[in-house]
Amino acid sequence: MKKQVYASGSQRFHQFAALSLVWKVFLGAMVCAFLLEGCSGDRSRQEQKPAVQNEEPTAGNENPEGPAVDNGDLEGPTVDNGDLEGPMVDNENSEEINLEIEKKEEIVEEDWSEYFNGLNGAAVVYDVSNMQYLIFNPELAMTQRSPCSTFKIISSLIALENGIIKPEHAVRTWSGEEFWNENWNHDIGFEEAFRVSCVWYFRQVIDEIGQNVMQEELEKLQYGNCDISDWEGRLNTNNNNRALTGFWVESSLKISPKEQTQVMERIFGEESAYSEETRNYLRNVMLLEEQEDAGIPIYGKTGMGKAEGIVVDAWFTGFAEKEEGNIYFCVYLGRTDEKDVSSAVAKEIAVQIVSDYCQK
Repeated sequence: MKKQVYASGSQRFHQFAALSLVWKVFLGAMVCAFLLEGCSGDRSRQEQKPAVQNEEPTAGNENPEGPAVDNGDLEGPTVDNGDLEGPMVDNENSEEINLEIEKKEEIVEEDWSEYFNGLNGAAVVYDVSNMQYLIFNPELAMTQRSPCSTFKIISSLIALENGIIKPEHAVRTWSGEEFWNENWNHDIGFEEAFRVSCVWYFRQVIDEIGQNVMQEELEKLQYGNCDISDWEGRLNTNNNNRALTGFWVESSLKISPKEQTQVMERIFGEESAYSEETRNYLRNVMLLEEQEDAGIPIYGKTGMGKAEGIVVDAWFTGFAEKEEGNIYFCVYLGRTDEKDVSSAVAKEIAVQIVSDYCQK
């Protein structure tokens, strides 16, 4: 009986030992599997690690489907062309340089003394088709002087463009004051006021334009020194009637004969910033009626200023129309003792010079 009991205990012991062995094998297998998985994870992380490290400098190279970091910030064509040595920037600069060279006007000095007959004066003709300035008396042609009534071209332009002068409602009421020029002593419309150079009419127009708009427009036109600081014209010692004075009459505003031609081109040239309606209306009032001998249409405006009763500035500036392109011109006369200096004489000289030039 004891043997059977012993034998039964030994059997249970062996069974328990076998079971323990199986359990150990199972645990060992689990440990190995876990270790193998860990090693695989480490290798996977090691393989992914370079891509993470290279996201900033080379992500695009290693991941062609990645974000646009590589194209926009590193090797993209926009950076190369725009910020470094790309052809787009070089081409643009070259085009600008070439354009400046092409637009550089030639200046030719002319001897037109025969037209002036001893008068102290200057003349400028700007031929757009030849990109050429013809200049008589360059020093005086570059000297800024008061524009006087030639400025009525500018005040008319600005007033028409801004709706201050409306062709259908352009008549202004005369105050009743008796002025030295009888042509000014009545109610007057724009076209007549321009042709008889009615100062009180344009004094009102300029006040309605206002200083801010006037300053902006003169700067846009690059009109001489653009100085309108003496708005009322108190610097004019020849006249103290504020209906007949202003910054444009022997006062703060100055412009040279050459600059006059440049301003005319900015107004009436192909690249004008002003409406066709405004320019056509202005052309009509500037057209010279008495020009049978000219052979071409000539447009312009006179101007004259005095100091102590003596004419010190006389002008005629405008343009002529040719098939090849407009001719812009300006004739200026300064004080000349014992000579007849007037805007009428300046106009006569200008028409002769322009006519002879256009008939060559």
